[in-house]
This record gives sequence, C-alpha cells and structure tokens, in this order.
Amino acid sequence: MTASPQMQEVIDMLTPDPDAPVEGPTVQGIRDMMSGVLMRVADFPEVTVTPVSAGGVPCEWLVHKDADPNKRVVYLHGGGYVAGDVNTHRTFCSDLSQTAGVAVLNVDYRLAPDHKAPAQFDDGLTAYKWMLENGPDGAGAPTHCFVAGDSAGGGLALAVIMGARDAGLPVPTAGVLISPWADMHMAGASFESNSPTDPMVQKGALEWMASLTLAEGADLDDARWSPMRGSYDGLPPLFVHVSSIETLLDDSTEIAARAQAAGVDVIIEQVPDVVHVWHALGREVPEASAGIDRVCAYIRSQCG
Repeated sequence: MTASPQMQEVIDMLTPDPDAPVEGPTVQGIRDMMSGVLMRVADFPEVTVTPVSAGGVPCEWLVHKDADPNKRVVYLHGGGYVAGDVNTHRTFCSDLSQTAGVAVLNVDYRLAPDHKAPAQFDDGLTAYKWMLENGPDGAGAPTHCFVAGDSAGGGLALAVIMGARDAGLPVPTAGVLISPWADMHMAGASFESNSPTDPMVQKGALEWMASLTLAEGADLDDARWSPMRGSYDGLPPLFVHVSSIETLLDDSTEIAARAQAAGVDVIIEQVPDVVHVWHALGREVPEASAGIDRVCAYIRSQCG
C-alpha cells in the first residue's frame, strides 16, 4: 500500500525542510499548527452543537438529528496536553455523531502549562461521570457509552476508563484509542525506528510537552498520565487505531499486549502510510475517510 495523493500531500507539507533552521517548539506554535491543520468549515447542517457544563468542565454536545441520545461518546482531543480544544475537533466529532449515530460530548479539558497534571485527568473523569447521569436531552443514564480520544487524548481516554473502574463507576461499553500517547517514559523502540517516517511526532517534542504537563518530581508510572503502565483488570473492550509508520506505534502495541494478557477484548489495527491521527484530516483524504468509517463501524458493532 502507498499513500494516496491527498495523504502524500499532507506528508510532504508536514515533513520539515532539512535545510531550514531548526527552531524549538512553543506552546503558541503548537496551538497555531493544530488550528491551521484541523479547523475547517464542516458541512454538518444536521448536527446540533450545544455548549454544556459537565460538572464544571466546559464541553459541548454534538448530536446529529438521527443519532440516539442514549448512545454517548465522551471525546478527549489530542494536542500533547498543551493544545487542542473543542474547536479543533468539532468537525471530527460531528462526523462521529452523524456516521456512528451517537451523541458526542466534546470535552474542553484544562491544558498545560497553566494547569499541570492531573488537571486533564480530573476533567476527563468528571465529564465522564456527568455523562453517566446526563445526556443531550437532560438527565438520564446512557444505554451505551464510550470514551474515545486521539494522541494525548487517546492516552487520557485510557486513563479515564481506568479511573472510572477505580472509582467504582460503571465502565464504558468500550474505549476507542487513536494513536494514543500513553507512556511518559517514552521508552518504545518505535521512537527510534519510526523517527525517519513520522513527519509529525518526535520524541524530543513529546519530552518537552511532558515537562510542561508534569509537576517536578512527578511519578512517570502514574496511570493518570502513563495509563499504558496501569492495571487492565476489569476494563471494557478496546479498539486501538495506529499508523504503522508513526513513532508512537509501540504505545499502541504495548497497550494491546497488556490488555490482552489481562483478558480484555482488544482490536488493534495498524494502518500503513498514514500520519499520526490521520482521521482528523477529514473526508477530503481517502485514508482519513476510511479511518473515520472504521472507528464508527466499531462503535456501532458494540451497540448490539
């Protein structure tokens, strides 16, 4: 398999010029990049956007007119814990509602460096707990619910699922993890082996984001920010979608291996020739369109 012309254009756009001067990342630069790549005018006229406070956490419900309000997804955006918001992921979440037939709670959790961990985890778990008692039409429990996220939000989704179990809350129907960053040790061999093929995520940038997110002396094994190393006992089914050429590949394969060893029903799919969180590129890119459809098909399959 080779990348489509549309995907190759994205890869070429994101690949740094080897002759350009190397500049260190900045928080504003990361935020501007995410807004420039992900924010687009989306044609979802039948998706209603409703801002809500989920136990004090700012969120928004995205609900297609034909979606079942009792089938709910808590969505946790990516951005390395320092960037991203409901605006950058509104298009993708709208597509999830329309294509999977679910109500999506798009969570605007607090970001580093202004808010150190575990603020992100606390907001995600609070939003999940609120969703268990409230839907887009008012108070009421869901018939099916999911926690999903991409990149740092994918790791956060796994952490929230573990946190819900530990708090004695009902665990979701399933979790959906897209290119998750789930280990603050960043020890996976793919950080080296896939460094030449990943135009988006490099170990040095993640180390910098981690330094902004974690308080000095934080335990890197803490499952609230390194859920890959947490306990998988009693977790619901997991669907993991990851690029086979991205540096974070080993976070996904290790999650799948540890979950399977604990008896968790896991599906992991490695997709070749795509960038990190390729789904967010939208329907204009064939691989992204196929990725969105695959995630939605999984969610539908878990709804019975």
